[in-house]
Amino acid sequence: MLDAVSRVYARREREVRALDGVSLAVRRGELLALTGPSGSGKSTLLHILGLLDTPSSGTYRFDGEEVARLEDAARTRRRNGRIGFVFQAFCLIPYLTIAANVELPLVYCGLDPEERALRASAALERVGLGDRRDHLPDELSGGEQQRAAIARAAIRDPDLLLADEPTGNLDDVNAEVVLDLFRELHLAGTTIVVVTHNARVAAVADRGYELRGGRLVG
Repeated sequence: MLDAVSRVYARREREVRALDGVSLAVRRGELLALTGPSGSGKSTLLHILGLLDTPSSGTYRFDGEEVARLEDAARTRRRNGRIGFVFQAFCLIPYLTIAANVELPLVYCGLDPEERALRASAALERVGLGDRRDHLPDELSGGEQQRAAIARAAIRDPDLLLADEPTGNLDDVNAEVVLDLFRELHLAGTTIVVVTHNARVAAVADRGYELRGGRLVG
């Protein structure tokens, strides 16, 4: 839960207020959509929810714990253990196979290689990429790369999945495939917050908010 969260950045001799007193409660198991024009604060809000950034003021309680003021190491542990991310640009490591990319969150939590491989295979099967596990990212289409990114984000069954324009680089057909995957994860109980300009993505959300000038307006 965000309570009166603001985020101010210093830009040369002036301040930019990316978020301005935002209060938002994300309910467990819901799919929440954030829309708004470029520069409205959507990505900043997502980064704060994902513990990638910290508020300049206000509070952020994650599952009842105040997390905005945690030390970096503690924030990293919570982020790695409980939050998954899907980005518009896929963010796959180009010299690793798709299976190795999907395994990465498990490497950080110390699972042995055999268990990592089994879980990565299952995650790739779930998104329809079981036969592409040994390929490199540039051997896959954009839609396949985004499906691999979703498999990576979901492999640890995170409490919260955050997606920043996950269909922004995809054609309509592949965007619909990705949307179906989010529907499946949502129905399975994953809490999802998605930033989107895609009306079809926003339409499947349980709730939606618009950001304008760093403030929630809907």
